[in-house]
Amino acid sequence: MVTAADPEETRTSVWLTARPAAPARRRSEAPSGLDRERITAATVRLLDAEGLGRFSMRRLAAELGVTAMSLYWYVDTKHDLLELALDRALGELALPAAPDPKPESPPEAPPEAPPEAGSEAGPGTGPAAWPGRLRVLACGYRKLLVAHPWVAPLTAAYPNIGPHARAFDAALQRLLDATGLAEARRTGAHLAVSYFLHGCGGAARRLPERDFRLALDVLIAGIGGVAGIGGVAGSAAKTA
Repeated sequence: MVTAADPEETRTSVWLTARPAAPARRRSEAPSGLDRERITAATVRLLDAEGLGRFSMRRLAAELGVTAMSLYWYVDTKHDLLELALDRALGELALPAAPDPKPESPPEAPPEAPPEAGSEAGPGTGPAAWPGRLRVLACGYRKLLVAHPWVAPLTAAYPNIGPHARAFDAALQRLLDATGLAEARRTGAHLAVSYFLHGCGGAARRLPERDFRLALDVLIAGIGGVAGIGGVAGSAAKTA
């Protein structure tokens, strides 16, 4: 089973390594019908079905109906493949739209027109929208961990710097930018949310939903308190 990296092992993330193209003659020898996308998708399915502890290149090759050696035309190591699978799973997460940044001196807003009959009030895109959007992001991440239990240990074992992981991190940063916190405090809030989500990862299946939401309310209220905004946890709960 994959655990935290061995301190004596030196390896480079698949996202930091440019894989040279194979010569034309060797490409013609590669098994037909295979590519990185298909192999990565099969890896996710196999990890979901059998778990991280039973995963091997031989099991994956059997699932695809090819030899284990043929997989190495597309990835250098099993670690590379697991990193690709991790980022693919993170790509399933729907990221909330970014709220407008909190203005330093908000202009006087004109009176709002009443909503049309049959229309539904959305969560909004202004500065006050960040608590509800942060809740959506956090709850979506928890659902992802429940659906893919192997994501949490791989997140701890690998750098987690693929494109979908970076998009998640950027979405979180945009939400925190809207709080109006000073830069140093935004950094602290970012760490608090990240540690909260990753810390809940190993217990995602055991931690009751009610307890998770209560802890999330406390976290959101804490960020709002530091930002000088009262009642943010309650307003976030209403948008969940």
